[in-house]
Amino acid sequence: MAAVLRDQARARAMSRSTLWRVLDEADLKPHRCVYWLNSHDPEFDAQARDICTLSMNALRFFQQGRLVICVDEKTGLQILQRTYPTQPAHPGKPAKREQEYIRHGGRVLLASLVVPTGQGRWPLGQTRTSEDCAAPLADVHRQLPAMARSDGVVDTLTTHGSLAVCRLVAAWGHLPYDPALSI
Repeated sequence: MAAVLRDQARARAMSRSTLWRVLDEADLKPHRCVYWLNSHDPEFDAQARDICTLSMNALRFFQQGRLVICVDEKTGLQILQRTYPTQPAHPGKPAKREQEYIRHGGRVLLASLVVPTGQGRWPLGQTRTSEDCAAPLADVHRQLPAMARSDGVVDTLTTHGSLAVCRLVAAWGHLPYDPALSI
């Protein structure tokens, strides 16, 4: 970058501080990077629009007896405990955190959020089975008044469409459930 800028500016030398000043003035941060995922799904835009519509109208839907729930999980969380307590910051001195820690194994966070009310459940477990996925949904459902309709926003993880979750959703809607038809 310095060579290109030097050639363009027809200058003989450019210090690092000058280079960073030029980058700063151009609001360029070559040291920073963000990840993104390009979807190849032709239905992506329509699905995203549907989800945004559900979220934007969740409160009005709730008042009309329609519930919007979002479900997702975060896997591979390491539960760590510091070997020694963190020492608090003092004037002129930063807090000190011990680098050694004790591992307490991995956990899975399964989150269910009722969009219009902000109510949610986010239990930590060791697994993410279909029963693990259905349990927080059942807890949320027990805490809410009966709804005429429910919309669930989930990704394509197999446990989100598992027998336990399908059985639960069918019970909410007072619908017959035949596992043979789900396969």
